[in-house]
Amino acid sequence: MRIVKQDFDGIIERLSPLDASWMDDTAEAIMARIRGIQAKTEYTREDIEDLIRADSGDEFQVSLFCVGLFLGFSKDKLAFELKDRLGSGGTGIKRYQQDTATYLDVLEELGLLEAMTATVNVKPVWSDLLLERLRSGRGSAIQGQQRGRNLEDFAEETIKEVFGSLYEPRCTFQGVNGLAKCDFAIPCKQDPYILVEAKGYGATGSKMSDIIGDLDAIIRVKRHDASLLFITDGVTWKERANDLRKIVQRQNDGRITRIYTKQMKDQFRADLETLKSEYGI
Repeated sequence: MRIVKQDFDGIIERLSPLDASWMDDTAEAIMARIRGIQAKTEYTREDIEDLIRADSGDEFQVSLFCVGLFLGFSKDKLAFELKDRLGSGGTGIKRYQQDTATYLDVLEELGLLEAMTATVNVKPVWSDLLLERLRSGRGSAIQGQQRGRNLEDFAEETIKEVFGSLYEPRCTFQGVNGLAKCDFAIPCKQDPYILVEAKGYGATGSKMSDIIGDLDAIIRVKRHDASLLFITDGVTWKERANDLRKIVQRQNDGRITRIYTKQMKDQFRADLETLKSEYGI
């Protein structure tokens, strides 16, 4: 094969759209199940039993997707709610087969009957279709961004109470081994003694590997005697417990100074006050 030198223009001019359909086999099965629901003015427990099929694992997963659509729950949100109410013993097809009555009780507690009645009997107008497209597209991204920004605002409020203006938000700081991004550098990004990173599960659409990667980038670059504080929250972490354990392990071995949630605000403030005194800021 002959060696050639390619140029940017030659590549950019030959780019074409990557079209892809969102409707896979699972989506087809979900829509078939939904279309099979008989329209009624009111639904009963028997209708939930008709919606839930446990002939196979795939059939049951389709059932849970349908439940989530009616309730407006994400997969992780539904999994958490089921686990929280069912307790130990799992939330999958085996649990449903072993204790169907309790499983159905939980689905009723979540408001599935009311959600089915409201959804099936709504009289949509054309703007409802566009609103749903907006919600599932841009709205989903905005929701994730808002979760992340709320956590950052929570952190900044406390940082400002303790340090006043002696901090820099959402910056790239200078460390002994190069540069890295962080949410807050105290007292400045040129030579920070305290670094604060705030990230919630499900915020901004970040994968867990991205969150851990961002923390590791800070750890690699910062001074060894600089403190790294990590703030996180979101009950859906319970569905990704192993990922959270990896972060906790970094705290246990000293790479992260302390991990906080919003419920630990008093501890966060107290630790900032202690660090302020120790660093002489």
